[in-house]
Amino acid sequence: MRAQNRIKQFSILTAHKSCKRFMVAAMLLFALFTPVLARAGEEPAYDEIIVFLNVPQVGGLEVPAVIHDQELYLSVTDVFNFLKIKNSMSAGMDSVTGFFVSPQAAFVIDKVQNRISYKEHVIELDPGDLIRTETSLYLKSEYFGKVFELACTFNFRSLSATIDTKLDIPVIREMRQEMIRRNISQLKREVKADTTIRRESPFFRFGMADWSVVATKHLKGLTDTRLNLTTGSIIAGGEATVSLTYQNNFPFGIGRQYYLWRFVNNEHRFIRQIRIGKITTPATASILAPVVGVQVTNTPTSFRRSFGTYTVSDFTEPGWMVELYVNNVMVNYVKADASGFFTFEVPLVYGSSLIKLRFYGPWGEERSSERNIIIPFNLLPGKELEYTISAGMLEDSTHGRFAKTSFNYGLNRRMTVGWGMEYLSSVTSGKCMPYLNTSLRLTSNLLFSGEYTHGVRSKGVLSYRLPSSFQFELNYSKYAKGQQAINNRFFEERKITLSTPLRTPHFVLFSRLTLNQIIAPQTSYSAKTRYRDIAKMKYTSADVMFTGTFYRLSSSLTTYGLFTDQPHPFVYSNFLLAYMLPAKFVFKPQAQFQHNQSRFMTMKFELEKQLLGNGFLNISYEKNFQTQISNMTIGLRYDFPFARTAFSASRTNKTTTLIQSTSGSLIHDGKTKYSNFGNRSGVGRGGIVILPFLDLNCNGQRESNEPKIPKLKFRINGGRIVTDSRDSTIRVLDLEPYSKYFIELDGNSLDNIAWQIKKKILSVDISPNQLKLIEIPIAVVGEAMGMVYLNSEKGLEGQGRIIVSFYNSDSMLVGKTLTESDGFFSYLGLSPGSYKVRIDADQLQKLQLASFPAELPITIVSSKEGTIADELEFKLESLQKNTSQKSVGNTIDR
Repeated sequence: MRAQNRIKQFSILTAHKSCKRFMVAAMLLFALFTPVLARAGEEPAYDEIIVFLNVPQVGGLEVPAVIHDQELYLSVTDVFNFLKIKNSMSAGMDSVTGFFVSPQAAFVIDKVQNRISYKEHVIELDPGDLIRTETSLYLKSEYFGKVFELACTFNFRSLSATIDTKLDIPVIREMRQEMIRRNISQLKREVKADTTIRRESPFFRFGMADWSVVATKHLKGLTDTRLNLTTGSIIAGGEATVSLTYQNNFPFGIGRQYYLWRFVNNEHRFIRQIRIGKITTPATASILAPVVGVQVTNTPTSFRRSFGTYTVSDFTEPGWMVELYVNNVMVNYVKADASGFFTFEVPLVYGSSLIKLRFYGPWGEERSSERNIIIPFNLLPGKELEYTISAGMLEDSTHGRFAKTSFNYGLNRRMTVGWGMEYLSSVTSGKCMPYLNTSLRLTSNLLFSGEYTHGVRSKGVLSYRLPSSFQFELNYSKYAKGQQAINNRFFEERKITLSTPLRTPHFVLFSRLTLNQIIAPQTSYSAKTRYRDIAKMKYTSADVMFTGTFYRLSSSLTTYGLFTDQPHPFVYSNFLLAYMLPAKFVFKPQAQFQHNQSRFMTMKFELEKQLLGNGFLNISYEKNFQTQISNMTIGLRYDFPFARTAFSASRTNKTTTLIQSTSGSLIHDGKTKYSNFGNRSGVGRGGIVILPFLDLNCNGQRESNEPKIPKLKFRINGGRIVTDSRDSTIRVLDLEPYSKYFIELDGNSLDNIAWQIKKKILSVDISPNQLKLIEIPIAVVGEAMGMVYLNSEKGLEGQGRIIVSFYNSDSMLVGKTLTESDGFFSYLGLSPGSYKVRIDADQLQKLQLASFPAELPITIVSSKEGTIADELEFKLESLQKNTSQKSVGNTIDR
């Protein structure tokens, strides 16, 4: 009921203002059509009104104005203050001084002399071009254009005026500079927030879990069952990830499990990350087993500013989703095309970059896998040092000891040098491998990277990229004779890659040409044999690929060639199509053709149908003409909200195989007592729980009697928003850990005008494997409204532009408002408590007026709908002895 009354009062207030504008317009129309009566009587010869002033590129606001003899007069100080033009009103309100745009362009608008002095010019005014009232000085609107090039047009029907100018006035310049600063801040991820919510580091807290079950049954053979459980939690303030895998045909060994504890503090200068467990480190030597050990680095986890892009393209299974991670931050994802091809534009960021690809397949035979790739370019900002120290033991039969130190220093923004040492006890040609490297940005599109590892290898990479996205890359590696660190027998390796995309409104085409040449010994040789005396042979391979989409058709053609000392190269092509048919059918034919023998090697036909939005039916047939093996498969997969399920049956010659799989995730938050199953991976990611509540006492803290409220809208730069139908709680999931997210709260989405948000932009640091609870206090504020009258010779009249101040119980000023032209005032934003309302003392002294009463006490009580203190009245009287000689009402001072 109180809410309805509050809305009703607000509607009455709005109706009062609309009615007031209508009455003003009607009175003005009457005055314009009856000029004789207006001059003959003793009524004021002008009308003081409020008009809406609009300035293109800036916006608008309501300003006081005067209508006299069918002409519009605008308040000089209000217009100039809105345009950020320096101005000052005299004590007697008969002149305005200041400068326009620059200090050299000084002006004086003088009512006494009835003229405008601007720069070196003096503009004489006609009588009546300036009007002075008790609160302001008004100038005829046409002079804003004639003198200051602020062309003004007035719409009498809507009581609005528009000022248009071609000058770079201060308000436009300030808005342009603010927009530039805001854009730069967004590029640097430096958005200014009202408050920052830091990460929490409890000693222990369980948060996320991923699980999967895959069962494979051969009707005439064995049954294979694979179970996986991955948990994510917080232990000793760090992120703990444990992945357990069980397979019935293999022993449950520790080597098949994964575990890692990671502590992150990006604000620390010397140590930002510590990893303990199965660590990942780029090594020069060939390491085929996991490394169990410790890694310490000062490289931050945050995604830093990029200085370019680097194209990464590869193949996976058709239709798989591929996610790109840079320093454990997901920056992009794509879906592989019909051939399994995918490409990324990897941002090259300053500092060391850990690039990871994560694959998600549609069927249960392999739910997901990861692949680490190496970006050869590593640039640091000038005079910045980064290091990484790793040490551990190989988890294989040799139990080899491994250690690596890496230091990189930015000489300037274009060049970085690095050095370090790698140690592997199992390398017989030299356990210690010191190395040097450098990255150089020759031009904005030309990058070079080089590395020398003593006794192992020298390599260099040159990359050039045109604005059209055409990319040329040259790789060269030379291996030391007799080295045993890298598991190959190569002497040299050369590679050239050319790639370019072509995009039009109707189709997208990507082409890539790769030439790879390997020089290797033809026979065994002794350590004393000179390099030039060793018999060598060349292996040259080439592939050219075209992949693209055209409306409903997606196609890929890739041709491979292997060239050796043999007279005839081995050349074959893979051709794939995917066509969208009506009724959500997808037809995918593919074939492999061998050019040497001019015959098909394999052919496959696949038909897929989407079912019920989240389900897919798949039927395929494949024939291998070389081995005469045929395979037919039928599969069904469906994504439930709590899990993903799949079933497939395949017949290969006379063998039938059944595969069943299901996978999902669990999210648990003990703070809000929330647990939920999902169909997406959640381990390693974070989330936010947004809980808006009514802050009845406006102290910013939620108490037991303060209820939650629904319908709060907000914006966030990432994540997946999940609403709870049971209450007003909102959850944002799938957020990258250790990243900063900005939440912009929309106060206009609330149901009550008395509900206000004090801090609308929040900066939140995301914790891994946790849902961070953010309680949003919605302050319930009160409103005070009333009238200010001027007691003149004509009686009581509403007086506009009077400052009304509000003081709390400690006599501290908490707010101000300005009366409208009819004397009405309203102020919304008072917290529960006692207040005193006064007319501004400085303004009263300036206007030589006294207020009766001097102050009015009001009380704002705590309520869900807000309190209104109304019927407040102040009467102003002149302090001059002879008030009959000087009008204090709405009269023209000529």
